[in-house]
Amino acid sequence: MQVFTVSGQLVQESLSLPKTLPENGFVWVACSRTFFQTEQAQVQQALFQLNGHSLLDLHVSDLLNSQLPSRFDLTSYYDILVFRRLASANHETKSPEVPGLRKIKSKLSGPPALRRVDTSPIGFAIFDNVLLTLHPDDCVIHNAYAARLLSASNASQANTSIGQVNDPAAEHGAVDDRSIGARGIPVSPADLMLRMVSQVVDAYLDLRRDLTRQLDHWQAELIHPETRFNNWSALLEARLSLHHLDEICEDQRSAMQDWLESLNTWAPPISNTLIKEHEILKVRSRDVLEHIDRVVHHVRRLEQSIETAVQIHFNAQSNRTNETMRTLTSITAIFLPLNLIAAIFGMNFDVIPLMHDQAGFWLTLSSMAMIASSLAWFFWRKRYLARSGR
Repeated sequence: MQVFTVSGQLVQESLSLPKTLPENGFVWVACSRTFFQTEQAQVQQALFQLNGHSLLDLHVSDLLNSQLPSRFDLTSYYDILVFRRLASANHETKSPEVPGLRKIKSKLSGPPALRRVDTSPIGFAIFDNVLLTLHPDDCVIHNAYAARLLSASNASQANTSIGQVNDPAAEHGAVDDRSIGARGIPVSPADLMLRMVSQVVDAYLDLRRDLTRQLDHWQAELIHPETRFNNWSALLEARLSLHHLDEICEDQRSAMQDWLESLNTWAPPISNTLIKEHEILKVRSRDVLEHIDRVVHHVRRLEQSIETAVQIHFNAQSNRTNETMRTLTSITAIFLPLNLIAAIFGMNFDVIPLMHDQAGFWLTLSSMAMIASSLAWFFWRKRYLARSGR
């Protein structure tokens, strides 16, 4: 478990749950799903001390469930967002399961790029001044964003110190706080949640190149005329995994759409600062939706590319079969009159023209060669014997 206290440009990390909230900031409690399962009472008590409310039992079950699809729910005191990640992981995280719910694969199959995509869920409980996140034990996204948050805080503190030395106005409290969001430090629990969700979606965008390269290699093997493709099981697994990934992205989009609709129902802010923060949340939410749409578009384009490659493969196989049958038919047509002449002169009759002529054999052989050459030349002009360009 990690606890981050965010107050303006200052971010402090601790390993214990706080008992009070900062004056102008919020608290981010990040813990693994295993830790939350064992220390649930302690976390619930800390949430009640900080906000006056704790999580409902149904929402606790949702956050602990590793098979739950992406979804959004809200109460009068907090919002719940479960968002399945698309991260690269080296091993599968085992988390508690809830019976009676359809099982969702945490790891995809197919090409290596897809097998590296882990779709374990990340849970968010968004209070007014507290953000609780439940992530898998090996959540790279949480670790990366925590490091980025501390780095942004250190950079902001350094810039502030330099500004106080160089800028006389800073001594009178004229420090501009409008750049806090731009420097990577969130201003509210909802802002932090959206930043992490955006990083979750962008993690798949980083894998697009490897995945596209692998599928392009399969397409080249499917279309190449001298290669016999036999990796049909892996291709079928890739198609099923892409379809499963499409369903995950659709659930993500539905959850974010519900969040955006809930955001639009919030009470209108009073101060200009709160109005700006509210508008930033809307912009970030729409940006996350746009990123999810990009992922969906890319996944569907890959599915269409595989379908097109398979159709081209079978069309090319059919075309090569037709060319082979056309060549064999042409060769058969060339030798057919020769077989007829040989059959006629092979009859058991005493009187056959040219039978007793000394030049009869050479005349017959020459006529057979001329007929065969004429037919071969005719079929070649008709391109029945021509080799198709590649």
